[in-house]
Amino acid sequence: MDLLTRIKGPRDLDRLSLGELDQLAEEIRTFLVDAVSKTGGHLGPNLGVVELTIALHRVFESPKDKVLWDTGHQAYVHKLLTGRQDFSRLKSKGGLSGYPSRAESDHDIIENSHASGVLGWADGMAKANEVLKKDDHVVAVIGDGALTGGMAWEALNNIAAAKDRPLVIVVNDNERSYAPTIGGLANHLATLRTTDGYERFLARGKDFLERTPVVGRPLYDTLHGAKKGLKDFIAPQGMFEDLGLKYVGPIDGHDIEALESALQRAKRFGGPVIVHCLTEKGRGYTPALEDEADRFHAVGKIHPDTGLPISTSGLDWTSVFGEEMVKLGHEREDIVAITAAMLQPVGLGKFEEAFPDRIYDVGIAEQHGAVSAAGLATGGLHPVFAVYATFLNRAFDQVLMDVALHKCGVTFVLDRAGITGTDGASHNGMWDMSILQCVPTLRIAAPRDADQVRAQLREAVAVDDAPTVVRFSKGAVGPAVQAVGKAGGMDILREPKAARPDVLIVSVGALAPMCLEIADLLDAQGISSTVVDPRWVKPVDEALAPLAERHRVVVTVEDNSRAGGVGSAVAQALRDAGVDVPLRDFGIPPVFLDHASRGEVMTEIGLTAPDIARQVTGLVAKLDGRFESRAVEPARD
Repeated sequence: MDLLTRIKGPRDLDRLSLGELDQLAEEIRTFLVDAVSKTGGHLGPNLGVVELTIALHRVFESPKDKVLWDTGHQAYVHKLLTGRQDFSRLKSKGGLSGYPSRAESDHDIIENSHASGVLGWADGMAKANEVLKKDDHVVAVIGDGALTGGMAWEALNNIAAAKDRPLVIVVNDNERSYAPTIGGLANHLATLRTTDGYERFLARGKDFLERTPVVGRPLYDTLHGAKKGLKDFIAPQGMFEDLGLKYVGPIDGHDIEALESALQRAKRFGGPVIVHCLTEKGRGYTPALEDEADRFHAVGKIHPDTGLPISTSGLDWTSVFGEEMVKLGHEREDIVAITAAMLQPVGLGKFEEAFPDRIYDVGIAEQHGAVSAAGLATGGLHPVFAVYATFLNRAFDQVLMDVALHKCGVTFVLDRAGITGTDGASHNGMWDMSILQCVPTLRIAAPRDADQVRAQLREAVAVDDAPTVVRFSKGAVGPAVQAVGKAGGMDILREPKAARPDVLIVSVGALAPMCLEIADLLDAQGISSTVVDPRWVKPVDEALAPLAERHRVVVTVEDNSRAGGVGSAVAQALRDAGVDVPLRDFGIPPVFLDHASRGEVMTEIGLTAPDIARQVTGLVAKLDGRFESRAVEPARD
């Protein structure tokens, strides 16, 4: 790592020869495999952008020039070249974020790691430079599927409207179907296409030929058609040029010299330019290259030599859903599945194997996926759209106006709901139960264990006149939590011994074990409690109000934002029913949470059994007229 350790910032790259740059690229790949195998993270995408990132920082002067990343999971090399080489706590509390982070470095301009938005950012920043007469360059790196998102094309439409507004778009194309087009001719044509003199020559030639009688226009059309056909044969730039965007490429994304040449031309052009780079995801690491599913897009802790996971976490929520989907597929021919470029991560791989003609990958296009689901439902099928909870935010209008308004039987399955932790603010699934509360007719299920995932998924797909949502957590699923009774459609998980118990604990989803622990801690303080799992948290079960009325205090516990979440819905339902009991809602505060483990985040925000039990104890003490604080400690063996 002789060269890498000498890189303290981007300008240190200027002193290296081409041979040394190639050596640096190999050192970076070795570093990434060693470091990420210990912590987990996005390995494959970063192995593919090593040379591209080096070239970007050689040609542009970050942070004066703004280099924007979409998505941010391909920015590990950028971190290394901007002075951040301690990856020992990557994605852990106190360590580096797995995405660009303004708190870490002035070189990180945007940190939202939801895909397809970078071109909108770049368009706005380029316009700001124009108004303020700045000479900064704006460079947007987009790839890894992000161009499948509709927002990217909305931005391109706007970017193309300003022919003289400088903006460089780097398309990191790591699709394996492309064969790189390289060599002198391709390089020469790329130079011509971004040369002002060439543009002036074409304009003058067109004017001259169009004024030439009889043969002028046909001759121009012939020459123009031949030129276009030749360029299209060499490089697939026609789509971009038809939008009015200058195109450079395709460029071998692992040839630093070629990359620098292309980026320098784009930098000088003076208008919007697309630089199309062909890269290999997982480059240089055999286990990644042999992974046909996603080239080690994201990994947990692995053995660096073999790429095999160090440990397995047992049955996880995603797998339970995936297996049940296959069973449903065999039972019902109308069941189809939709994924937004996340086939394996959301557990639909086995469904695809069993029913390849009944699954649709719409790309990173959640809005389109929701509308397409409405169309599928209207056509007589029942679509199940599996998506990370945080990404459903992007399709709210479509859920509201296309699915719900039209009474379409669509089931949305939200994976990674609640606090996910290590991927930081943009990946916590903490908003879904809030933003969906206002959607008429929509129903939300929050399963507490694997058995309930299976049962409630079946209940959801049985609804054919309204949207349904099934949301569950990330990672391993715990043991089954058995019900001891029923109240309406709700499960009673713990019944009190007292005739009029003190506290009704409304447990949401995977927090059922925590709520039972809270009940145990309260019991140790002489406070009796009932624990109920609503199962379906929207709408609020009609049996909840009379159950609450038999208690002195109602407590809701959810892994969703407290703003507009289940606690708010329960409070409104109790008010509407005329039930006047004190209510306390415990959940996630309306803040953006830093990356850390799920447990660390929950401890930091006070969403733990001891913290909640302590506050409930204080509330009951006030009701009793006793204001002294009674400490509540977790049980010890």
